[in-house]
Amino acid sequence: MDTVSRKWASFTTSLRYEDLPEEVVVQAKRFLFDSMGCALGGYKVKDAEIYLELLQEMGGTPEATIIGSGGKNSAINAALANSLMTRAMDYNDIYWKQDPGHPSDLIPAALAPGEVMYSSGKEIIVAIVLAYEFEQRLCEFAFPGIRERKWHHATLTQFVSPLVAGKIYDLDEDQLVHATGIAGCHNYTPGVVAAGHLTMMKNTVDPLSVQAGVTAALLAKKGYVGPEAVFEGKEGFTDAFGGEFDLNILTDDLGDSFRIMECSMKAFPVEALSHSPITAVLDIVGENDLYCENIAKVVVKVTHRAKDILADPTKYNPTSKETADHSLPYVISAAIVDRKITPQQFTKEKIMNHAIRSMLNKVEVVGDNKIESVFPKLKAAEVEISLNDGRSFSKWVDYPKGDYRSPMSREELWIKFSSLSDPVVSRSRQQEIGDKIWHLEQVAGIGELMALMVANK
Repeated sequence: MDTVSRKWASFTTSLRYEDLPEEVVVQAKRFLFDSMGCALGGYKVKDAEIYLELLQEMGGTPEATIIGSGGKNSAINAALANSLMTRAMDYNDIYWKQDPGHPSDLIPAALAPGEVMYSSGKEIIVAIVLAYEFEQRLCEFAFPGIRERKWHHATLTQFVSPLVAGKIYDLDEDQLVHATGIAGCHNYTPGVVAAGHLTMMKNTVDPLSVQAGVTAALLAKKGYVGPEAVFEGKEGFTDAFGGEFDLNILTDDLGDSFRIMECSMKAFPVEALSHSPITAVLDIVGENDLYCENIAKVVVKVTHRAKDILADPTKYNPTSKETADHSLPYVISAAIVDRKITPQQFTKEKIMNHAIRSMLNKVEVVGDNKIESVFPKLKAAEVEISLNDGRSFSKWVDYPKGDYRSPMSREELWIKFSSLSDPVVSRSRQQEIGDKIWHLEQVAGIGELMALMVANK
């Protein structure tokens, strides 16, 4: 059978480090560095603390490192924990075409098995490139995207995580096909986790799909069988979902170029469609020295989906971090009041700050047809700020800082990494982590890096 999962499995088994252009290797290391900073920052987040406590109570074969705590657990559980910490602050990478996705959620599906298998840095780089390649293609092949059909993108991640883990576990082509079928049968996630009032599940569903992929890879390695035509077969993914899909997008020209080169990073710890409006607001208030008490109204023009996701009535009264970082009225208000958007803008005290709360109802979010027409090629937004004295200022942004067309510099990545990891590890430990990652192709075993990803504060 000439199935998607068979073609993916064939590409997975054949891809080698030597096949990767130097720029792709560098990009994989950049995303690993960014993700490890996010994971260290996520170690202190409440939902991660709860899950780590549960995993400690459950126990497991001590074979893979849990970031932050330094405890050892099964690769299955460590992959979940480390993915959750990477995701917990909503600060890791973003790719958005027909669907959004955060390919770095999948990196722990390589790291945890990699400790077990004593994988080299080169082998981890290959697995990371595969994670990005498949996850990003899945974000392109549905018309409209599954998120617009009210399903969450963890539904897509379930198909990629078994291949990432399977590459590390050295599964053969048939085993990879079965692993994809196993994981692809039980991780369909409704969009409610990212709609309305958001809860801890917003950051947890992708890590659960990552964990399921590691489990699937191990099952397939032992001889467990899953359906091959999980995408295109009778009552498979495309049949069950209906609508339009282009399966060729998933398999055409694999290896000719690499999607990781078109993935973006986050300069702000918020939902991706907020980044361009925040960029515009920060530019306007900074360039014109504006203050909240002088502002009468803020009009934010975005895509229709951004208005639907980020400006429903619950987003005008956020009471949790998860809702606040997915609220355009909140992040715009906080950007005006504090002139920055960092993790510190999402503490309970800051979310209830009087100056920010007083701005919320001054923010009007508008779905704009012009902006919709250029999406997803551009991640555009336009902001107009009107003052009490009748003056107004406006700015259009094509895409924000961190977009692959406006990448963060190595220095900017270090600033972000340190801001996240300072509460957890010393500056000297940060330097050691950075040295390992920037020279990952020279690392004999990934355990060398994971041994450094432990709190020493």
